[in-house]
Amino acid sequence: MILVSIVEDDAEIRNGLKRFLEAQLGFRIFSSDETAEAFLERLNEKSVPDMVLMDIQLPGMSGIDAIRLVKKRWPQIDIMMLTVFHDDDKIFQSLCAGATAYLLKNTALTEIRDALLELHAGGAPMSPQIARKVIQYFTPKRQPEKKLTVKEQQVVQGLVDGLSYKMIGSQMGVSIDAVRFHIKNIYKKLHINSKGELFSRFMRGQM
Repeated sequence: MILVSIVEDDAEIRNGLKRFLEAQLGFRIFSSDETAEAFLERLNEKSVPDMVLMDIQLPGMSGIDAIRLVKKRWPQIDIMMLTVFHDDDKIFQSLCAGATAYLLKNTALTEIRDALLELHAGGAPMSPQIARKVIQYFTPKRQPEKKLTVKEQQVVQGLVDGLSYKMIGSQMGVSIDAVRFHIKNIYKKLHINSKGELFSRFMRGQM
């Protein structure tokens, strides 16, 4: 029997979850509370739930702060966030605090039940949008762009000043072909394909 606590300030959502899970085989509701404070008051060394469905935006203490307190004293409790928030900051604050699953509130009740079963079996279920954000976070970032050489910077300045390739070459004491070679390397280093992109990067100070 999986003991589940629900911490949700929206009474309709809280009661809907409670009724649904009570009707499911293998589940029993340990508690159902509007605030994190009320939930925490229920916990003691002899009586805790197996897992918690936790909202983030709660009256008083936030769900994220509640996670930290729960995991510090009862690390065995699994916590699943059930929230409308899908911004990076809330996701990673929750996961760093100790949440082991993260679902959005538009998730179907049957999917929430299945996610709880997966969590109980040792998984870490997440809504697809959340999983994608987590994967993107850990995807290796593109290598930093190489810095332009002094000559390449001179070419860029000449282009920004509206000089022709011939005039830039004359100023630098190099051939037009050498100027073209520098421009090719500049585009490659900056991952751009046109003068427009070059001018935009220059104006934004991204050189």
